Amino acid sequence: MALSCCGTSLHHGSSPRRIAQSSGIRTCVNQPCPSSSSVGFRMLQTAVSLEGVEERDEEPEDEGEDLRDGGIPFIINRGGLPVNEETWEQMWRHIARIHPDGEEVGKRIRGTCELPKIPTPSVPIFQLNTSIPQRLEAIQRYIRDLQYNHTGTQFFEIKKTRPLTALMDIAKDMTRESLPIKCLEAVILGIYLTNSMPAVERFPLSFKTQFSGSHFCHIVLAVHSGGRFGALGISRREDLMYKPLEYKTLSDLVQEFRVAYQGYWHTLSKVKIGHYVSHDPHSVEQIEWKHSVLDVDKLSAEELKKELERHTRDMRLKIGKTTPPSPTKDRRKDVGSPLRNPRSPMRKNSDRRVSVEKKLVQTGPAADVNGYQIRV
Repeated sequence: MALSCCGTSLHHGSSPRRIAQSSGIRTCVNQPCPSSSSVGFRMLQTAVSLEGVEERDEEPEDEGEDLRDGGIPFIINRGGLPVNEETWEQMWRHIARIHPDGEEVGKRIRGTCELPKIPTPSVPIFQLNTSIPQRLEAIQRYIRDLQYNHTGTQFFEIKKTRPLTALMDIAKDMTRESLPIKCLEAVILGIYLTNSMPAVERFPLSFKTQFSGSHFCHIVLAVHSGGRFGALGISRREDLMYKPLEYKTLSDLVQEFRVAYQGYWHTLSKVKIGHYVSHDPHSVEQIEWKHSVLDVDKLSAEELKKELERHTRDMRLKIGKTTPPSPTKDRRKDVGSPLRNPRSPMRKNSDRRVSVEKKLVQTGPAADVNGYQIRV
């Protein structure tokens, strides 16, 4: 038994026809008509909750095609958009495996031709007098309107080693395609949408939790402005993504997420904190995803607070440092990700402060009386 799961959605066709509603399952899709011959398409889905299905909600930690978390696989679309035929069929086979109704759901949705249109969210545009908290709230509303991706296939490939300029190109594709996204994609999109806000510092904040012997990962974009912390992101759970800009310290923000996880019987075991991300969309720097890695269950509350305060000081010191110049405008268009600038050498492992790794004990909490996993 599972409390959250993935729905079946997405259709391949030449025109954006979406939303099928049958047997109580809502899906937002593009469905090909029998006469369609074009491979181009647009896709969108609505989150659904069904018993018996689970899906990964995480930041991918490896580049495997079939990533897993808690034994549940999900696929990454590595062929770009529009989705190629191989990835398209692989997605539907995956849906048939993980959905309770198997292939019948896929056949029912793919066999529907006339689907009403779904409104496409508009990227927020701000007036000069719009406050920072109001801007962040509007950005979060846009991210939420894209909806969480429950299909089991991540549409945009996010390689953490790519330079910032390449990741910003992917974020532009997200705004253009308006497809459902997962948490890592939401972080990249959040960076892109806040690049024009120099008063807001951004950095990745990752969580690793334990439930019933399995591990689950999640990531948000932490923000800092005017002496306050907050977060942008997307999740199945309302209290595991957006946090308003009202937390006095990074420790307060982390504690807020920790309490939210406890509400789903998840134990927070590890927190990874990156450094501030450049506001230059053409920067060839890489995002520093995990400058500090803290084993929460190995640290007392006071020790955790001190480590987070130390990391906050480190980030403040980095603000004044010079960054490598952006690539020139006449950079060759046929070149993918630009090479790392000589002034920005690879960071040594010694620059990273990692707390003592613990040996994870595979034990299930007392709340797991029915043997199900609650995915967050």
